[in-house]
Amino acid sequence: MAAATQALSTTAAEKPRQAGGAENENQKQNEEACWRPVLDLPCQLTVDLPLPGFKLADFLKLQVGSVVATRWRIAQDVPLRVNGTLIAWGEFEGGGRRLALRLTELA
Repeated sequence: MAAATQALSTTAAEKPRQAGGAENENQKQNEEACWRPVLDLPCQLTVDLPLPGFKLADFLKLQVGSVVATRWRIAQDVPLRVNGTLIAWGEFEGGGRRLALRLTELA
């Protein structure tokens, strides 16, 4: 009898979790549906890297392969903005001949 009661209570305890899981899935699908109309809108993504002392003459000398010196520390995250609004912070990461930004914190 105790085993039957335990089995019944386990089954009863599982039902609310399953219903909650289904509700969460429906909520997720509704949120995704709300975003569909705007997913193709263009936006400008920028990474702000201050270059104190950088001059127009320095800009005009830039070529493919140029290296620009900065006082930004390697361990210091850089701000990432979408249409001018801060959305996250990230760190630069290099791999081969590519430079990437790894998100470390959402704003």
